[in-house]
Amino acid sequence: MKQEYKRWYDHDPSLLKVINILKDYQDELKEQAEIFLNNLEKKVSKEAIDKYYHMVKPINGGSRWYDKDPIISKTVELLRVVPQDVQQKVAQNFINTLKDNGINIE
Repeated sequence: MKQEYKRWYDHDPSLLKVINILKDYQDELKEQAEIFLNNLEKKVSKEAIDKYYHMVKPINGGSRWYDKDPIISKTVELLRVVPQDVQQKVAQNFINTLKDNGINIE
Protein backbone atom coordinates (compact mmCIF):
# COMPACT_ATOMS: atom_id res chain seq x y z
CA MET A 1 0.00 0.00 0.00
CA LYS A 2 1.37 3.39 -1.01
CA GLN A 3 1.74 5.85 1.86
CA GLU A 4 0.15 9.23 1.32
CA TYR A 5 1.68 12.35 2.79
CA LYS A 6 -0.23 15.35 4.07
CA ARG A 7 2.47 17.90 3.38
CA TRP A 8 5.00 18.09 0.57
CA TYR A 9 7.93 17.66 2.98
CA ASP A 10 6.62 14.71 5.04
CA HIS A 11 8.20 12.12 2.73
CA ASP A 12 11.73 12.64 4.04
CA PRO A 13 12.81 12.89 7.71
CA SER A 14 15.73 15.24 6.92
CA LEU A 15 13.52 17.55 4.90
CA LEU A 16 10.88 17.53 7.62
CA LYS A 17 13.59 18.40 10.14
CA VAL A 18 14.85 21.33 8.03
CA ILE A 19 11.36 22.74 7.56
CA ASN A 20 10.67 22.50 11.29
CA ILE A 21 14.02 24.11 12.10
CA LEU A 22 13.29 26.97 9.70
CA LYS A 23 9.83 27.35 11.19
CA ASP A 24 11.08 27.43 14.78
CA TYR A 25 14.22 29.52 14.20
CA GLN A 26 13.42 31.77 11.23
CA ASP A 27 15.31 34.80 12.51
CA GLU A 28 18.35 32.84 13.62
CA LEU A 29 18.60 30.89 10.36
CA LYS A 30 17.86 33.67 7.92
CA GLU A 31 21.57 33.94 7.11
CA GLN A 32 21.70 30.22 6.21
CA ALA A 33 18.65 30.66 3.99
CA GLU A 34 20.38 33.57 2.24
CA ILE A 35 23.44 31.40 1.63
CA PHE A 36 21.18 28.71 0.11
CA LEU A 37 19.60 31.29 -2.20
CA ASN A 38 22.97 32.76 -3.18
CA ASN A 39 24.33 29.30 -4.04
CA LEU A 40 21.21 28.60 -6.08
CA GLU A 41 21.55 31.93 -7.89
CA LYS A 42 25.07 30.96 -8.94
CA LYS A 43 23.69 27.82 -10.58
CA VAL A 44 20.49 29.20 -12.09
CA SER A 45 20.38 33.02 -11.98
CA LYS A 46 18.86 35.58 -9.69
CA GLU A 47 16.45 36.68 -12.42
CA ALA A 48 15.12 33.14 -12.90
CA ILE A 49 14.63 32.68 -9.15
CA ASP A 50 12.91 36.05 -8.77
CA LYS A 51 10.68 35.37 -11.77
CA TYR A 52 9.69 31.97 -10.45
CA TYR A 53 9.08 33.27 -6.93
CA HIS A 54 6.90 36.06 -8.33
CA MET A 55 4.73 33.40 -9.99
CA VAL A 56 4.28 31.23 -6.87
CA LYS A 57 4.17 33.71 -4.02
CA PRO A 58 0.74 34.38 -2.48
CA ILE A 59 -1.06 37.41 -3.88
CA ASN A 60 -2.20 38.83 -0.55
CA GLY A 61 0.97 38.18 1.39
CA GLY A 62 -0.04 34.66 2.36
CA SER A 63 -0.97 33.18 5.67
CA ARG A 64 1.63 30.42 5.88
CA TRP A 65 4.29 30.75 8.58
CA TYR A 66 7.02 31.29 5.98
CA ASP A 67 5.19 33.95 3.97
CA LYS A 68 6.07 36.65 6.48
CA ASP A 69 9.74 36.84 5.47
CA PRO A 70 10.75 36.99 1.80
CA ILE A 71 14.07 35.16 2.31
CA ILE A 72 12.51 32.27 4.21
CA SER A 73 9.55 32.23 1.82
CA LYS A 74 11.78 32.00 -1.24
CA THR A 75 13.84 29.27 0.39
CA VAL A 76 10.84 27.14 1.29
CA GLU A 77 9.06 27.67 -2.04
CA LEU A 78 12.14 26.76 -4.06
CA LEU A 79 12.76 23.74 -1.87
CA ARG A 80 9.14 22.71 -2.39
CA VAL A 81 9.36 22.53 -6.19
CA VAL A 82 12.70 20.84 -6.77
CA PRO A 83 12.76 17.06 -7.32
CA GLN A 84 12.74 14.86 -4.21
CA ASP A 85 16.34 13.74 -4.66
CA VAL A 86 17.42 17.39 -4.71
CA GLN A 87 15.27 18.13 -1.67
CA GLN A 88 17.02 15.33 0.21
CA LYS A 89 20.50 16.57 -0.76
CA VAL A 90 19.69 20.16 0.14
CA ALA A 91 18.16 19.12 3.46
CA GLN A 92 21.20 17.08 4.41
CA ASN A 93 23.58 19.85 3.32
CA PHE A 94 21.59 22.36 5.36
CA ILE A 95 21.75 20.15 8.46
CA ASN A 96 25.49 19.53 7.97
CA THR A 97 26.14 23.26 7.53
CA LEU A 98 24.32 24.03 10.76
CA LYS A 99 26.35 21.40 12.61
CA ASP A 100 29.59 22.67 11.06
CA ASN A 101 28.76 26.15 12.33
CA GLY A 102 28.18 24.87 15.85
CA ILE A 103 24.39 25.20 15.74
CA ASN A 104 22.73 22.46 17.77
CA ILE A 105 19.58 21.24 16.02
CA GLU A 106 18.67 18.32 18.24
